[in-house]
Amino acid sequence: MTGLRTLLLAGLAALLAGCAGNPFNSFQIAPGTPRDAVLARMGQPQRVVRLPTGERLQYSMQPVGQYAWMVDLDAAGRVVQARQVLTQASFNRIVPGTWTRDDVEREFGRPAWVDGVASWRGPIMTYRWRDVQNSDMFYWIYLDERNVVQRAHPGMEFINAPNDRS
Repeated sequence: MTGLRTLLLAGLAALLAGCAGNPFNSFQIAPGTPRDAVLARMGQPQRVVRLPTGERLQYSMQPVGQYAWMVDLDAAGRVVQARQVLTQASFNRIVPGTWTRDDVEREFGRPAWVDGVASWRGPIMTYRWRDVQNSDMFYWIYLDERNVVQRAHPGMEFINAPNDRS
């Protein structure tokens, strides 16, 4: 019985380790999956965005979580692709001077929050994410008064750093 118990505990630990961090890791959404099957597995999306070729289901964990999962469907309602988008590679696609707030929200979902500061004349969108070293990060997107991206960059999110303790 002890061997079986050890085996079960090891299997459970491996399963939890595989899902740690990104809860969407357990949702393998294959191309061609029908929309109804996606909804049955993942639930209702936070947002549905119309695309020229179909629609995008947005599943975001913002403002607290660090992941956003986009499921693109074709005009027939079948999955074209499903991916986690809060990554450096995805953020690198932002084109300052070209992308708008609508473009950013279409690609990444709603941000964790939107701030304003005295030294910048437009809103600043903040996304929480994890980099390849699994570090807690922010990604800031600076918009001008017309909601056009002017600059974007990552920064560290320091949680429970020594100076955070009383």
